[in-house]
Amino acid sequence: MDLSQTIFELIDMRSFSNLWYWIGLAVMWSTASHWVLGVPWDMVLRARRKGGQQEDDFEALTRIYTARMVYIADVSGLALTSISAFVLTTLAVLGFWYEMEFAQAVFLMAFPMTLVWSLSLRTARRIRAADETGPDLHRRMTRHRVTVQVIGTVSIFVTAMWGMAQNLSIGVLG
Repeated sequence: MDLSQTIFELIDMRSFSNLWYWIGLAVMWSTASHWVLGVPWDMVLRARRKGGQQEDDFEALTRIYTARMVYIADVSGLALTSISAFVLTTLAVLGFWYEMEFAQAVFLMAFPMTLVWSLSLRTARRIRAADETGPDLHRRMTRHRVTVQVIGTVSIFVTAMWGMAQNLSIGVLG
């Protein structure tokens, strides 16, 4: 047995039957839902409940992260968009045209996260444009988090259905 065969047996390129893929998917969406525009959700809740210094910290952190996101998009948005489009297209072609399960699995994780990034950028731009604070900022962050959770739920459902179909077809054919 050579090294590459050992590595591929350890990694198991059949992603949809691999427990680590599903754990990674769950962690990815849990993290995306918890960190709203880079701000931890518990900080949003604490600021809403307690106000005062907690509110000031929350607004400062939100201002920092939204400025950072807008700056990154303004400076290198075209390059990031081009690279993302290339990578997603490559994954889609390899995964769904050439039927590489690993590419399908990565695409089903990466594509929805590009939607979340786009949504986050749009929300950051709106927060900065309106200079939102207090209850308006809380509403905007809550709306953003719920939208991310909806995208995550749909993504997990689609991934689970596709993965189940792949596992059943391999089980029947293999």
